[in-house]
Amino acid sequence: MSPITEASASAPEETASGLALTVTVYGLPAPQGSKRHVGHGRMVESSKHVAPWREAVVWAMRREIARHSGWRPLTGPLDASMVFSFARPKGHFGTGRNAGVLKASAPSRPAVMPDLSKLARSTEDAITTARGYEDDSLLVGYRRLEKRYTTDHGRVDDVLDAPGCVIRLYRSEEGAG
Repeated sequence: MSPITEASASAPEETASGLALTVTVYGLPAPQGSKRHVGHGRMVESSKHVAPWREAVVWAMRREIARHSGWRPLTGPLDASMVFSFARPKGHFGTGRNAGVLKASAPSRPAVMPDLSKLARSTEDAITTARGYEDDSLLVGYRRLEKRYTTDHGRVDDVLDAPGCVIRLYRSEEGAG
């Protein structure tokens, strides 16, 4: 794992809201992109950033799983929450005596690439790889799926002070269908 990628997780516990697991992953979130053919039937990811991101998510999940003897991947219908945090570009801030001051013209949310649904897809696949749940097909809904800037840390729940993601998995209130 790269030195800028860290991860932590909280103990799985069932709560009144059905919360089963919370995992915080630090690193640059990357989308599950398209694959390209490189010959002889081989396909590779088009984004060089997806492998380190998936590795960070897998590491965080496995580290948590190792803390619980007899862990079994979550089964049944599940809801998820994923809040991806991104650093603001330098151009969002003033210069000189206004260095560090957010410009009035700076957007409040990162309405730029990467695509939110592709970020969720890469993260879902990594959770499956780590055996956090049996399969990402068990996800029946999202309680929250957002991209935020790290400057929202402390003002908005689940926004990190560095790039990464807060992942929450819940047992679905609707039950099996």
